[in-house]
Amino acid sequence: MNKPLTLARITLAAVTALVALSLAGCESMSEREKGTATGAAIGAAAGAIIGSATGGSAGTGAVVGGAVGAVAGNLWSKNMEDKRKALEQTSAGTGVEVARTTDNRLKVNVPADFSFDVGRADIKPGMRPVLDEIARNLDKTVLVTIVGHTDSTGSDAINEPLSVDRASAVRDYLAGRGVASSRIAVQGRGSREPVAGNDTAAGRAQNRRVEILLAEPAA
Repeated sequence: MNKPLTLARITLAAVTALVALSLAGCESMSEREKGTATGAAIGAAAGAIIGSATGGSAGTGAVVGGAVGAVAGNLWSKNMEDKRKALEQTSAGTGVEVARTTDNRLKVNVPADFSFDVGRADIKPGMRPVLDEIARNLDKTVLVTIVGHTDSTGSDAINEPLSVDRASAVRDYLAGRGVASSRIAVQGRGSREPVAGNDTAAGRAQNRRVEILLAEPAA
């Protein structure tokens, strides 16, 4: 009775360890390739357990599960990966951070000191190439969310509208570059979501930021 489950556990451990070693040893893999490999590992392990528990072959279950998992893990499209690389190149040396989020969105974190003067919502010239790259070749199905943040200096009566105004300025710039306003959501968080302490100048500089999130709609 316990033999199939024991085999499944062995297969689970073997597949997971194998893919973990592969990912650790291949730094050149793209985010898309890593997602595919991780999905394959999880699918293979789950397939092995299901196959053994139901009286089938753990090996066959692992193969089928791996194929399904590879598709599920590859939610990060080539379009998004290409955009990530292009934005990294465009923003190199500016302090702008480009990353993939855990929910498969592309996040561009723009420090406000690079993009806006203190207390103002006018986009600085240095930020325009980054925004131009975001707008360039952006698939018409991609949804854009822009979130403005401030540090804790000043009152909420100042920070809240300022964070919205900055996010709105980015939206208007992207709209002027051909991105439909209907695809852009704007949010202002004021000083409510700091990423660093507000007790130092360096921390406040990190908290003054605009986050731009790109997401492909679920299939």
